[in-house]
Amino acid sequence: MRVAVAILAAGSAQRFGQDKTRIQLKGRPVWRWSYDTFRSHSAVGYLVLVGSPTNVSNLELAGADKVVLGGASRQESTALALAAIPGDFDVVLIHDAARPFVSHAIIDRVLASLESHEAAAAAIPVTDTIKQVIYNRVSTLNRDSLFAMQTPQGARLSVLRSAIERANQSFTDEMALLESIGIIPELVMGDPTNFKLTTPDDLSRAQSVAGPTEFRTGMGYDVHPYSTDPDRTMMLGGVAFPGTPALDGHSDADAVLHAATDALLGAAALGDIGQHFPNTDPRWHGAPSIHFLRHAAELLRSSGWTIGNLDMTVVAEHPKIMKKSVEIRTVVSEALQIDLDRVSIKATTNERMGFVGRGEGIAALAVAMISR
Repeated sequence: MRVAVAILAAGSAQRFGQDKTRIQLKGRPVWRWSYDTFRSHSAVGYLVLVGSPTNVSNLELAGADKVVLGGASRQESTALALAAIPGDFDVVLIHDAARPFVSHAIIDRVLASLESHEAAAAAIPVTDTIKQVIYNRVSTLNRDSLFAMQTPQGARLSVLRSAIERANQSFTDEMALLESIGIIPELVMGDPTNFKLTTPDDLSRAQSVAGPTEFRTGMGYDVHPYSTDPDRTMMLGGVAFPGTPALDGHSDADAVLHAATDALLGAAALGDIGQHFPNTDPRWHGAPSIHFLRHAAELLRSSGWTIGNLDMTVVAEHPKIMKKSVEIRTVVSEALQIDLDRVSIKATTNERMGFVGRGEGIAALAVAMISR
């Protein structure tokens, strides 16, 4: 079977109070947990992320095969996801992004069922006694025949598309939609940890399941001599300092951003700036160093890391850095996609000692803290 997956992250989250899919869970947004699980499954050949106006730009950074804007209801979002899947796929799995702990084992059970059934879904037996109240009349349901539905919910792609086209009302999940046209799904065993974040209390449970938070620090250091090229522009922290002798280097020689990039890469043990952007590569000749910093930040995010803060120090006799400190902090915070108060820039001289004190160049240091 050729398998496609649609992860739905377009809900309004009214009961939660905010977009729960964007909440950081041990260094990764909630939606990223299930995305990484499906992306790493060997059977999955195509993956669609369905987002809302508030999160679709973040989803686009994940590298999914397709990112689409969802609809006003789950059923509309599913329809939009199906429209984005190429027709040569056999089955599709629909999963709630608010269920971060789906496993390969659950996915395997659903796929195995789809080998012989038109539809299948994960579910767990109800363990509580369930009461039904209709017009103030209370009755007890037989819990032996009750199941709580989970996702993924899967079906033959052509069958689910047909059900969407024929639907004359809105259903709360794909299996109910298929039941409306006479398709009886097989239920396979889910997992109690594959729960959905519905209320704020569920977040505490999710944090417990995810495990302890890991913190790391990284340090970066860079130095560049002044250039004699009058056509170069001094760049520090992604900000231009015209009227000052520039720094010499293969790229724009922004020592501050080079140190910051190395601090981030070092904290996550992802190498150093020279490995990712060697000065022997002509592609980086004269390149803006803000590109290097953005790349490091994306590498960290794709590895599940969250940037806590970045502290940078410039050691120079000139120019005067602090007059542009807010501008530097703003440029860096936007590149890293973190709050402004998580970025610091400081400056000092070398008291006329050494190469810095003699006015031969500039040094920069940076310390970063990351977590996941």
